[in-house]
Amino acid sequence: MSEFWLISAPGDKENLQALERMNTVTSKSNLSYNTKFTIPDFKVGTLDSLVGLSDELAKLDIFAESLIRRMAQSVVEVMEDAKGKVQENLLANGGLKEKMKYLKIDLTSFVTHFEWDMAKYPAKQPLVSVVDTLAKQLAQIETDLKSRTAAYNTLKTNLENLEKKSMGNLFTRTLSDIVSKEDFVLDSEYLITLLVIVPKPSYVQWQKTYESLSDMVVPRSTKLIAEDKEGGLFTVTLFRKVIDDFKTKAKENKFMVREFYYDEKEIKREREEMTRLLSDKKQQYQTSCVALKKGSSTLPDHKVKVTPLGNPDRPAAGQSDRERESEGEGEGPLLRWLKVNFSEAFIAWIHIKALRVFVESVLRYGLPVNFQAVLLRPHKKSCTKRLREVLNSVFRHLDEVAAASILDASVEIPGLQLSNQDYFPYVYFHIDLSLLD
Repeated sequence: MSEFWLISAPGDKENLQALERMNTVTSKSNLSYNTKFTIPDFKVGTLDSLVGLSDELAKLDIFAESLIRRMAQSVVEVMEDAKGKVQENLLANGGLKEKMKYLKIDLTSFVTHFEWDMAKYPAKQPLVSVVDTLAKQLAQIETDLKSRTAAYNTLKTNLENLEKKSMGNLFTRTLSDIVSKEDFVLDSEYLITLLVIVPKPSYVQWQKTYESLSDMVVPRSTKLIAEDKEGGLFTVTLFRKVIDDFKTKAKENKFMVREFYYDEKEIKREREEMTRLLSDKKQQYQTSCVALKKGSSTLPDHKVKVTPLGNPDRPAAGQSDRERESEGEGEGPLLRWLKVNFSEAFIAWIHIKALRVFVESVLRYGLPVNFQAVLLRPHKKSCTKRLREVLNSVFRHLDEVAAASILDASVEIPGLQLSNQDYFPYVYFHIDLSLLD
């Protein structure tokens, strides 16, 4: 399971014995794996300040968890074509020991081997200063995350809008990646080339009748340049002054003239824009960009195959994608930023959990500071009910009223703001590492 229970009990002899009983029972019953969770001694300050910090830490805890879940989801989105590798990119820095300092380890190992980072969050500082440092760090990460993901989403939207132009049939899709300059009569004062969509069953009829649909149609000027499952795209050349008459007669025969005029500069601009957006998106994560195949969408569920005909040497849209793929598989800036800052935010979150245990333990058990924190990892979901019963039984003496209320939900605990389901005789906090669920 990727679930942890972080608890604490007073550090006196009686309660240390209670912790030993808990370890014995949970081990024999195979309920959980338990380890000590070391928390440094902080400057306590006044009890009033601790009450305020307790509320602030509760909000910061929620914010931090929300932030790392959003960052995990951003990694999923950036690694859209390698989602199976997402988890291996959600790691934390190895720890404080020199040999592990620059290693990345899985989140479970980080939590079970947690060590307080004295360099980042000095324990000698007042608790309020430590909390403020954590809050500012997370706020800055969130600000940067919003900025970077907004830029990436804009890029994705622009690319998707261009990709949509390559979807659909010959009536609606862009033709810039199908036609070529050789298909048209250009720069003529009198002649013009039109594109006509002809249903497949009407190919023979088109070949027999297109020259007679109006006057001044150039004989043998038609050519099939592309087709999809519904029909084909034909060229036809005629004199400009009979365009309207030709369109009318073509429509009567169920031939649709597609409004398209060859503009080399516009076609070049559209192709360059697609190439640039594909390249920019791919640079965020090298393998996240699927090459836009000629005449088809990168979205396989919606692609409509269009087969170019005629000029076999015509360059296909997206032809340079293979060249871009060979540039290397290194991490792009967005993925790299997400990995680094996910680690930072996750580490800060676990430090916040440690602070919450410290503050709640002092408020619950009083001064001088003397408690023992323990991290429990339930072996499986079905064990959690039994594990809770063991803990409530072992630590019942810490708060008889609370222990009784857990068994009887109708009993209210005077002055307690939390619901009975959230309150136990011991300090308890939950850590859920299922960040992608």
